[in-house]
Amino acid sequence: MHIAKMVLLSIMLLLFKVLIAQDSANLMMQLQKEVVRNETVYTTATFRSTRIINGHSVETLPAHVLDLRISHRFGLVSDGIYNFFGLDNATMRLGFDYGITNNVMVGVGHSTYQKTYDAFVKTRLLRQSTGKKNMPLSVTFVTSAAINSLRPAEFLAKPDSGVEIERSSYVLQLLITRKFSEKLSLQLMPTFIHADNVSFTHLHHNIVAFGIGGRHRISKRMSVNAEYYYQLPELKADGAHNVLSVGIDIGTGGHVFQLHFTNSIGLVERSFITETTGRWDHSDVLFGFNISRVFQLKKKH
Repeated sequence: MHIAKMVLLSIMLLLFKVLIAQDSANLMMQLQKEVVRNETVYTTATFRSTRIINGHSVETLPAHVLDLRISHRFGLVSDGIYNFFGLDNATMRLGFDYGITNNVMVGVGHSTYQKTYDAFVKTRLLRQSTGKKNMPLSVTFVTSAAINSLRPAEFLAKPDSGVEIERSSYVLQLLITRKFSEKLSLQLMPTFIHADNVSFTHLHHNIVAFGIGGRHRISKRMSVNAEYYYQLPELKADGAHNVLSVGIDIGTGGHVFQLHFTNSIGLVERSFITETTGRWDHSDVLFGFNISRVFQLKKKH
């Protein structure tokens, strides 16, 4: 009888401990849910870089971070071995981007293509989040300007003909993005462009285009990216075609390498959206890459 009482008492104590443990676990889960409800959890790493391929992604640089960007576009892959599949010919853009705050960044650059100088301001308006503040989308606004510095002799048959030259172009862009999962992000890019008349015959200087881009992560450090810009046919210049680009992002610590194929040689929005003359179905495909290296200029708080 004494042994039976001891066994019964042990069983009761064990059941008591199990009930207490379950109650504690339930209490912790409720507390965690309450914390989540009272906090805003923001989505991160929608894209690995501030660019998808040619165009901007929704991402902005953190405050006081400098991004040195070097972009190359080579010649046509279809040129064959004589031009080393386009690698004998290259244009490049050297750019410096800087995060003023976590939501505002600026950038300047120079392209060898058409000797173009450009600058932009990029502002995050909305950020995808869950919890206390539930926001299904991220939205960023980009405004940029470019100046073509070609000499008149390089684009006018008669440099002294008195033809009015408009060298400046301007771009307004809204980036609307959703990260659907840890692997998939999609972005819409309605775009307004006021184009110059130096390097291309634009029948309409005000052009509307709609872009779509995306990222699919295939490993911790690699993702497949793509972007496409569609111009309204009635506003598209003669000889211009829509730009399609596909590539791979490779992250290595402070560097991001972007390797891609595109039908555009241009490196600023006016060039690659409105002045692309190549066509994928005519094998007018170019290989290119972007290299991004970030520097923290001020100690993090």
